[in-house]
Amino acid sequence: MDLPWFKRDIIRPSTEFEREAVSHAQRVLRIPVTGEMDERTITVLRGTQAVFGLRMTGILDKATAEEIENIRSYYSVAVPEAEEDDQAQAEA
Repeated sequence: MDLPWFKRDIIRPSTEFEREAVSHAQRVLRIPVTGEMDERTITVLRGTQAVFGLRMTGILDKATAEEIENIRSYYSVAVPEAEEDDQAQAEA
């Protein structure tokens, strides 16, 4: 599966592209968008990996990214722009 938002496994994002990939996954998984692999993100990734029978590493790897994309596609999760997420979080 071709994932334009994902290029390689992410343990800790080191480039803007990787932070955007983490942000994309966070939006789809409906957790606070930080662009970082914080504890909540790692925990939710592990839970997602468990649900899909993947190795529970908490790393955003290709298999996990593919399942996240399947979630987005299946549920037609609209992925809002980062600015909208930031604004909503500021209001909360």
